[in-house]
Amino acid sequence: MKIKRIAHLGIAIKDLDEALKFFTKGLPLEVTHTEDFQGMRIGFIPVGDSSMELLQDVSGSSAIKKFLDKNGEGIHHIAFEVDDIHQAVAELKAKGIKLIDETPREGAHGMTIAFMHPKATHGILMELVQPSKDSH
Repeated sequence: MKIKRIAHLGIAIKDLDEALKFFTKGLPLEVTHTEDFQGMRIGFIPVGDSSMELLQDVSGSSAIKKFLDKNGEGIHHIAFEVDDIHQAVAELKAKGIKLIDETPREGAHGMTIAFMHPKATHGILMELVQPSKDSH
């Protein structure tokens, strides 16, 4: 498995509109787009070769809601881009690394994703992502 780069930092926030004001007016950053996905409203902000993924719960029951209730706003996960996510997941399984997603699945913004379990990664939720040709 080759990790190409940090694809994005997932940041749990309570109010996407307020957070976007800070990042676009307080800092010289731009939002590429927003989308709704699995009970969340997500804003994407590129920063160099990586990006930030701002995650707001809109369903009242998403993973972000649970995270916010327990931890408040802050970094939720780190995503690493790989060339072949199926091979990467197979390699992690062979090494005995605990995964949340033992089979890669569809994620936001056209990515194929798989999460590693924080118990295997020193308490950090880590995501592997493989962009498709239609990814943003």
